[in-house]
Amino acid sequence: MNSLYGKLYLIPTTLGDNDPLSVLPITVKNCIENLEVFIVENEKTARRFIKKICSQKSQASLKLFVLNKYTEESELSSFLEPCENGINVGLLSEAGCPSVADPGSNIVKMAHEKNIKVVPLVGPSSILMAIMSSGLNGQNFAFNGYLPIEKGARKHEIKRLERLSFDNNQTQLFIETPYRNNKMLEDLVSFLDATTHIGVACDITLETEFIKTQTVLAWKKSKIDLHKRPTIFIIHKDA
Repeated sequence: MNSLYGKLYLIPTTLGDNDPLSVLPITVKNCIENLEVFIVENEKTARRFIKKICSQKSQASLKLFVLNKYTEESELSSFLEPCENGINVGLLSEAGCPSVADPGSNIVKMAHEKNIKVVPLVGPSSILMAIMSSGLNGQNFAFNGYLPIEKGARKHEIKRLERLSFDNNQTQLFIETPYRNNKMLEDLVSFLDATTHIGVACDITLETEFIKTQTVLAWKKSKIDLHKRPTIFIIHKDA
């Protein structure tokens, strides 16, 4: 690492609109207090979070680089120029941990290539908290992002993940666009074997948190409204 360079801090945020210090360690607050340059997904929500966790911090002093699906690859190198000039930079997640089911891994990779020290901070990861609380295999698991939307392709992928789980004793995790959550659970119950376990971890760390793991057969007798609620889905088929 180049000792003259600033560091890239990977800064987690809350998973919802709760008090940051109810789920984040004080080290996150301290880090934000000492940074003026941030790489963020959305400027408005980033400023709101920074104000919430550090109410005395001057918003006018902040320099924010926006990293989202519209950001050109050619822009990314300039985001790290402050580090190359000896200034620390924070990569701030929109929810949870940067670079985990979240933009930012390309920035982190570039930091390594430039010999910039990368410092990950502790914070809530919905993926890890879901597997922790599921009761399913946490020694061997995979996160699969979003599944196909089209019914035939989705059914094929769900059955493929079920086979992977059975063959490798590997827990499978994935997410859905929140307004399609109820349909996802319906499809899982419809397509999976009766003895396969489904875990649902919804609104993790929030007052409305719901976490439940049971067989497909048991889910057929259950009712839960997941509409527009951030949810991790988990499946595991025992050998």
